[in-house]
Amino acid sequence: MLQLDAVQTLAFAGIALFIGYGLCRYIPVLGRYNLPPPVIGGLVFAIAAWIAHDRDTALWTMDTSLQTPLMIAFFTAIGFNASLKLLKISGKQVVVFLVLASLFAVVQNLLGMAVAMGFDLHPLFGVLAGSTTLTGGPATGLAFAPLFEEAGIRGAESIAVASAMGGIVLGGLIGGPVITMMIQRYKLRSTRPEDHHAPDDAATGVLLTEAQREFSALKSIVAILVAMWIGAWVSGWISAAGITLPAYIGAMLVGALIRNIDDASGFIKLSVPTVELIGNICLALFLSVALMNLKLWELAGLAMPLLVNLGLQMVIVCAFCIVVFKVMGRDYDAAVMGGGFIGFMLGTTANAMAVMRTLVERYGAAPRAFLVAPLVGASFIDFTNALIINGFIIAFE
Repeated sequence: MLQLDAVQTLAFAGIALFIGYGLCRYIPVLGRYNLPPPVIGGLVFAIAAWIAHDRDTALWTMDTSLQTPLMIAFFTAIGFNASLKLLKISGKQVVVFLVLASLFAVVQNLLGMAVAMGFDLHPLFGVLAGSTTLTGGPATGLAFAPLFEEAGIRGAESIAVASAMGGIVLGGLIGGPVITMMIQRYKLRSTRPEDHHAPDDAATGVLLTEAQREFSALKSIVAILVAMWIGAWVSGWISAAGITLPAYIGAMLVGALIRNIDDASGFIKLSVPTVELIGNICLALFLSVALMNLKLWELAGLAMPLLVNLGLQMVIVCAFCIVVFKVMGRDYDAAVMGGGFIGFMLGTTANAMAVMRTLVERYGAAPRAFLVAPLVGASFIDFTNALIINGFIIAFE
């Protein structure tokens, strides 16, 4: 049996990560539905551990002490995305879309709780299988799993991953067809039909020298570390006030504060794409470590409640897209936003972007949708969803 220390565990997770990338590349269906490579690679090892467990043996023991710092680093990077300057540029549309998404996150939890009680399970099972993993995705599900364990949900990490993976698959499957029917029914057209591509997100400007790129990366790493450091104090103060929140909340808030101070002063001149890159790397390694350490055998007996919940969640998110369409303007961009809404309310922002890109490739550009949906899905909803989840945990633990 392998006995891995913290560094060896991280290296092992890196191997799992690249196995996941390889599988997503060579098995087209995995890439088509935007299944995260870290999750796929980690699940390969988790399944191997499950098979070994059934034979009363263990393949490895891991030191997962770096798992939490990686998770906090990722959510800190998400905090750096919360720019009030960008919010002002996109204005009312982002606020309205965020309110719709937040309200729907509450609906997801209420529906999940109804399903849980129908199967005689703890109501918080429905919250874990609701906005925690569907709106939040696998990272939020794993981050909140310890709180659900404390509240009495056994195997919370395994439940979180199973629910999140099901949501990602459904979001990738239904987003395009549902919005395509809406576009055809209402005879919607892009205002820029000649442009069949999503906006180019690549950074423009003067090319940096090697030394400048190195300094930019160093600033980003130090900014994340400082936000994590100060954020630990903030989380401690929140806990001292009797409020239980995941460990990343303090760092996420500090990251948002630093970003907005930098936007106003230009003192640090942070490279947001670099911060995002570092955050994504931390997320990939965090998910790999977490997935490799899953105890999938704890899911025994929960397959039916999860499937029923996912089926009903799929129905209501499709129905709610009509509300999104009407509130966001009843035009082509509003319909494309509905596709993004399905994508990140049932999975991840990557899902949302993939759905929207597929639509604009066929029907033409939707610049407003590509401004609003990523801002909400990749940043602001994480703040409101964390508060919603915590509220349900406090009310029903």
